[in-house]
Amino acid sequence: MKYTIGHSLKALLLFSFLLFGYSVFADTEFDNWKRDFREFAITQGISASTIDAAFRGLLPDQKVIENDNHQSEFVKPLWKYLESAISEKRLATAKKMLDEHHELLSKIEAQYGVQREYLVAIWGIESNYGSNYGNKNIIRSLATLAYQGRRQEFGKKQLLAALRIIDRGDVSPSQMIGSWAGAMGLTQFIPTTYEEYAVDFDGDGKRNLIQSIPDALASTANYLSKSGWKEGESWGHEVKLSNNFNWSLADMQTWLGIGCWQHAGVTQISGDPLLHTFDDISGDNLSALLLPTGHTGPAFLVKKNFKVIKRYNNANSYALAVSYLGDQMMGRQGIMAQWPLDDVMLTRSERTELQQILTDNGFDTQGIDGRIGPNTQAALRTWQKTVGLVADGYANKKIFESLKKLAIVKPAIAKEEKHNQVTQEQKESDLQKVTQKLL
Repeated sequence: MKYTIGHSLKALLLFSFLLFGYSVFADTEFDNWKRDFREFAITQGISASTIDAAFRGLLPDQKVIENDNHQSEFVKPLWKYLESAISEKRLATAKKMLDEHHELLSKIEAQYGVQREYLVAIWGIESNYGSNYGNKNIIRSLATLAYQGRRQEFGKKQLLAALRIIDRGDVSPSQMIGSWAGAMGLTQFIPTTYEEYAVDFDGDGKRNLIQSIPDALASTANYLSKSGWKEGESWGHEVKLSNNFNWSLADMQTWLGIGCWQHAGVTQISGDPLLHTFDDISGDNLSALLLPTGHTGPAFLVKKNFKVIKRYNNANSYALAVSYLGDQMMGRQGIMAQWPLDDVMLTRSERTELQQILTDNGFDTQGIDGRIGPNTQAALRTWQKTVGLVADGYANKKIFESLKKLAIVKPAIAKEEKHNQVTQEQKESDLQKVTQKLL
């Protein structure tokens, strides 16, 4: 009998860990942490009753820590992501939402100056119109992040904000359902963003972005508006580049007027001059050139509203998805140029190695983290220019394989320099000559 009970208990503990991500006997330390956090939260003005209701029966969620620590090795190609984000089914649903909520969207658009199509696009991409906004207990997820893991300060800050939202009466603890990282509602606000930008648009006295479509869409419009959205303007356009285009301009750090881009060899995708379609050509209305898959893929001139969309999610892929889903609701065309379908994305470890090779060879990426950001792109662009390649700053498998040859190039040059005093200009020339032999 003892044997049976002992094994049954072990099985129960194992089942609870696999199912819920914790052991029921795990956390005296977590109980101590909850007690300390409760005291701290009270000093921040949150009522004890709110904290006790939110923390009742709370246990840490190991799956949240696993998700937080997990970094995907592989990246989905941009065109595959867009194919999913702007599917025919989603576009059809988006148009249906425009019709169903026409009166509401008209009021929101009039008050905040953000085109309804982009609001509906964000709603669709963030939660598929309310059908998928997460199934995690927000308080539990944020308490777990605040208790342990690599982002404890983030978890603590967001947990306090979430408790204040409950304390204010906007939502109840049981309604706090969302993603494992704390984003919640139909348009996925993290608690601090919720606190600052959420509005009560349906007039019930609560800012409920989880259950109220008016509150969620108006709050999203408020966020975009206060982030600098330019009323009545587009996010940008797909463009075409001349064969002799100066690729150093394609760095998303260079913002020029439309006339300057036209002079640089940029046209509409049709080949017509830019000024025929770009209606906002005032001196303070600037654009930057985005090449999301390098010089072999589509090119876009993006404007301030594109940057505002990236305040919501900093990925270019996300901003393009919102932009084009919104555009297609307006009846505009999709992306016309062909994606480089034979392009092979780098894995996270390859991106890390690419950064290391560049930095070791004098092209400083300002950090080795496996993320291809502006600093890595600038370093890569400098190397590409040095060896006579198209300096678009785009990292793919082909570029990575070429870069790996720097392990051969640099020693070859260094050996010569031991015997000869050479100028920096000569060094760069030697690097280019040796590299070209290997490419």
